[in-house]
Amino acid sequence: MTARFLAMYETPTDIDAFERHYKEVHVPLAKRLPGLRSYTISRGIHAVRGDTTYYMVAMLDWDDLEALRAAFASRVGQETAADVANLTALAPTVSMTFEVVEV
Repeated sequence: MTARFLAMYETPTDIDAFERHYKEVHVPLAKRLPGLRSYTISRGIHAVRGDTTYYMVAMLDWDDLEALRAAFASRVGQETAADVANLTALAPTVSMTFEVVEV
């Protein structure tokens, strides 16, 4: 089993500023989260049905929900979560966590 955190970003009002902050500040913070197994991003996400699109989706994986919760409860986790306000000012953000079970 894996625990996954998704952050889905709508199109930024200022793409250059968003990209700069995301790459130079947010990613380095997030990559220091304790127990983080993988960090991937996808761009140009379009719904199969409907008209929902996202500029970017970030997927962060941990071994389980306890590890994910511990990561965000840590000092680095709190810094990373606080930095989301900077990104949200540039692009509305939706986030969620869930367990991934392979069948």
